[in-house]
Amino acid sequence: MTGSFASIVSEGLRKAFEAADGSALDAIDDVSFSIPPGTLTAFVGPDGAGKTTLMRMMAGLLTPDVGSLRVLGVDVRRDPQEVQSRISYMPQRFGLYEDLSVQENLDLYADLHGVTPEDRARRFSRLLRMTGLERFTRRPAGNLSGGMKQKLGLACTLVRVPDLLLLDEPSVGVDPLSRRDLWRILAQLIEEEGLSVVVSTAYMDEAERCEQVFVLNQGRLLAQGTPRELRGRAEGLTYVAEPREGMHARELQARLIDARERIADAVPRGGAVRFIRSPESGDADLGDLLHDAIMREQPAELEDAFMLLLREHVAGAGSDAGSPALAVDDGSLPRHARDGGDTVIRVRELVRKFGDFTAVANTSFDVRRGEIFGLLGPNGAGKTTTFRMLCGLLPATSGELDVAGVNLRTARAAARARIGYVAQRFSLYSNLSVRENLEFFAGAYGLRGRTLKRRVGETLERFGLDPSATSGLLPLGYKQRLAMAAGLIHEPDILFLDEPTSGIDPLARRAFWRAITALSQAGVTVVVTTHFMEEAEYCDRIAIQDAGRLLALGTPREVRERAGDGEEADMNRAFISIVEQARANGNDDRAAA
Repeated sequence: MTGSFASIVSEGLRKAFEAADGSALDAIDDVSFSIPPGTLTAFVGPDGAGKTTLMRMMAGLLTPDVGSLRVLGVDVRRDPQEVQSRISYMPQRFGLYEDLSVQENLDLYADLHGVTPEDRARRFSRLLRMTGLERFTRRPAGNLSGGMKQKLGLACTLVRVPDLLLLDEPSVGVDPLSRRDLWRILAQLIEEEGLSVVVSTAYMDEAERCEQVFVLNQGRLLAQGTPRELRGRAEGLTYVAEPREGMHARELQARLIDARERIADAVPRGGAVRFIRSPESGDADLGDLLHDAIMREQPAELEDAFMLLLREHVAGAGSDAGSPALAVDDGSLPRHARDGGDTVIRVRELVRKFGDFTAVANTSFDVRRGEIFGLLGPNGAGKTTTFRMLCGLLPATSGELDVAGVNLRTARAAARARIGYVAQRFSLYSNLSVRENLEFFAGAYGLRGRTLKRRVGETLERFGLDPSATSGLLPLGYKQRLAMAAGLIHEPDILFLDEPTSGIDPLARRAFWRAITALSQAGVTVVVTTHFMEEAEYCDRIAIQDAGRLLALGTPREVRERAGDGEEADMNRAFISIVEQARANGNDDRAAA
């Protein structure tokens, strides 16, 4: 395909940055591709793959170091302003003005793009209707939920009709319901206006919607083709295994993912485990791993091909990015007596208000020792507020809240000594070494002398961390590994994880959950929030909240059955079904947004 018939043409494209240690980092390394006009195209890859760098070059915001890049027939290096005048670009963190209302944000972007009063009236009406923001035009952008902010960002991006729309991970950090709504809006725009769209994403279900998919990792283009063509790479290698009675799917998944010579990937799904056999191994090699689990072959999915490509590339590069972040529970972990009847978190009629606004309303549940308990909900549902109250970071307005045998209403400091906490964003000291961070947090938790030295040494070994490495220069997966190490150094009874895998790649995500499984086997109680519905399958029980109210509580299987989709249901669909049913039955209009 020649450049005159393509929306975007890249040839031998390279872009490097100087790392903090002075070395050169190849963000884009010899990438060539061509995108035809009028298509929906996806760039997929883990964090650090180069997706954002590539999108910024296509938007004329970064200049290539080597190679050529033509967008809409324009050489980006020579005339970036011409490119910017014809495209619309929505970065991951779109620049909304949070003190301005929804309408004022739209007006501001229309002014910036010179949209006429006649055109903006028509355009605003349609965009507000499509995004469901018609009732919220006077609300400050800062008071919107994460999903609503993403919708407003898309509306501001589209106040004019571009020749090409570039979207850099538009659904990052938003819940399944908001993701679905965003893609419905995109589909409508593509159908009605014939937009050419290029999107970067870490979600394979989103890439499945596209006509062409490019797979990136560490700045290299690993593969390209239609979703069907890419799926073909995993045909005959994908299976599902049903664990024996009484065995949790995550335990079987852990056994499979530990066998990296024979298994390329494994993930719980629908009470079973979906896994990919390595191309070099045969069915006969799996018997000792599966024991009496029932195995059957499955049609390949795009994610299967994606994980195969990543595994092959990581192995070829000699990286250990896919290795478990924590050793299998071999008895070396701190032991916590595990008793299914031992309640370590007790919540009764919990309420949190901010002025006249009720963020959490009359919520009640228990969490047992050694349990992995998931808090799920759409953006703005109240789960983060609930989570912060459980951690002792936010006082409750009313209700009863006992954590590790301590009443958090009256003795939050005493409870915090029994818990560990890993924040959503890396919150350690970036300029300190790994060892210095661990020593600091060990001291903050009250460890001293020989005990501190012993715990730091054990933690470094257990988590496979380089003690001299500068924390801020670690890859995201290792940063998260360090954050969990710091949260566990005082051997807490309970570990709180706030969207722990947000922003880290699928290989590191699998390794992270392998670590959580090991902790649970050792009797540590884990409370986790997540927007990845596949991760709900690792939990013993999950709670779904919306508009501050508890909608569902039970095992993943019970929640799927409540949604009416049966044992084989996809958790993503079950989540959406439960939230929509509750909203249809009268949840407030905050949830409807």
